[in-house]
Amino acid sequence: MIGILALQGNFHAHLQKLDELNISAKEIRYPNQLKDIDGLIIPGGESTTINDLMKRVGFHSEIKIFAEKKPILGTCAGLIMMSTFIENDNRVAPLGILDIEVTRNAYGSQADSFAGKININIDNQTPTIKAPFIRAPKIIKISKSVEVIGTYRNDIVAVKSGIHIGLTFHPELSDTTFFHNYIFNKQNEHIKENNAA
Repeated sequence: MIGILALQGNFHAHLQKLDELNISAKEIRYPNQLKDIDGLIIPGGESTTINDLMKRVGFHSEIKIFAEKKPILGTCAGLIMMSTFIENDNRVAPLGILDIEVTRNAYGSQADSFAGKININIDNQTPTIKAPFIRAPKIIKISKSVEVIGTYRNDIVAVKSGIHIGLTFHPELSDTTFFHNYIFNKQNEHIKENNAA
């Protein structure tokens, strides 16, 4: 079961994408629901609002514990929440799941949104996808523990650290199902490991 953090933002599009793939999914609104899932998507939206809503119900510490063993996919604001440091912004308390530094709204306002072709290279798979950037963040620094898996015009737009993935764009609003399949496969690996233990 994949969970989508459903506090704010475009979580409905992620649910629709998973439904297209016949992948079981549920909306997650409270920390105790994390025990019911084996993978989590943190969607795009307004990172300051998502952060505030997470604080109200105590999500920060619980998601950090969840991330120790189970995969998380963060898109746009979700990537910001997964980062370690946010440049020139102390309104958001990032989770530190990805050892990266980001800057919010780096490509401009909603009116500056665009779709770009992205070259992906992950686990010997090399798809080229076209996905929208909407008030997208930029990844401006990564540690050695973080692998670059996607670029757009020399900008890092997709990263992987262990079982976790962060994207500056919105795959749920594109034709690609690659990343939703990927998080599903990582979830299945986690279930198989638990069953074998």
